Amino acid sequence: MTDAESSIPSTIAIDARKIRDFGIGTYVRNLVRELGEIDQHNRYLLFLGPQSRDELRNLPENFQVVPQRSPVYSIRELFTVAWDLYRQKVDLYHATHYVLPLVVPAKAVVTIHDIIHLLHPEFLPNRFAFHYAERMIRRSLQRGDRILTVSHNTKKDLERHFGYDGRKIEVIHNGIEDLFHEQLEDAELARWMKQLGLREGRYLLFVGNPKPHKNLDRVVQAYARAVELHDFPHQLVCVGDRSGLEFRIRQRAEQFGLGDRIVLLGHVAQEALPAIYQGAALFLYPTLYEGFGLPVVESMASNTPVITSNTSALKEIAAGYATLVNPLDVEGMARAIVKCLTNDDHRSSLARMGLRRSKDFSWRRAAEKTLAVYRQVLGQ
Repeated sequence: MTDAESSIPSTIAIDARKIRDFGIGTYVRNLVRELGEIDQHNRYLLFLGPQSRDELRNLPENFQVVPQRSPVYSIRELFTVAWDLYRQKVDLYHATHYVLPLVVPAKAVVTIHDIIHLLHPEFLPNRFAFHYAERMIRRSLQRGDRILTVSHNTKKDLERHFGYDGRKIEVIHNGIEDLFHEQLEDAELARWMKQLGLREGRYLLFVGNPKPHKNLDRVVQAYARAVELHDFPHQLVCVGDRSGLEFRIRQRAEQFGLGDRIVLLGHVAQEALPAIYQGAALFLYPTLYEGFGLPVVESMASNTPVITSNTSALKEIAAGYATLVNPLDVEGMARAIVKCLTNDDHRSSLARMGLRRSKDFSWRRAAEKTLAVYRQVLGQ
């Protein structure tokens, strides 16, 4: 028995309300599942919205769901989360995004994934959103007993933007779910391709939400330019919610005469993603800013070569293992696409290096490091 396991169990609350989100949801889901595997000593309370209670199943008995009805990034949460922490006699609260309640009657660990709201305020709906994000992040840096970031890049952004002493920051990289490491049998991959209406090895892939920093418009422009440079049969397949943007994307595709070559799959089930990654000839992710970039490492684990940005955390994660491009340089992106599609040795080398890099990221390792932080903060 370790010293931590012989200590009195602590009550740890985790904000899991964003579990349905694309990025932070993946973080929450996998962190909680792995903690359930490695820590049967402490008591865990999972703050979940009423529509998300079925997202986490088969957890051990020391995990309990606490319904939390207040929306994320709302005034209401500043009060209701504080009340639940007090009512449940919590010893440590893990805020899995950057907001802490007005009063935190416990030790506090805060995960800050990125500060895109502050570095690119043009993407926010109004000035209030900017001031809210800046105020909440600053307060979390001041009040949090330990700050977790998912990349060294985010740590540096916090130090630069806030003049913050980074000694309280612990960098813990995200992991990769096991399903992305599993190579599908030919028949299984063919079944998925048929079901999704795709042709294996005959499409370029983009995965991401409709937010402006995902840079999808330039991806479409670079794809169109690449077709001009070297006419190839590959389609451009885009996965992710395109709410409010589909008409604009299709309009852009028609402008380039590529309306029938751009496929908008929209949101797809999690179990379909490995096949979509593995069936792609090339993965494109030249976004403007990322705190980590989960789709890049998921694609690498799927043995698919990657073109991504030479900025933010993407450089930290992918430099030396993918083709890095300036996300504002459409011509440079287009030439990188052509090189990958016309040079088999180059494409195979990228896939091989990316697969090797993907093994550096593990959700079990991330959970072990997070649990170590909990224990340090609790003095276990």
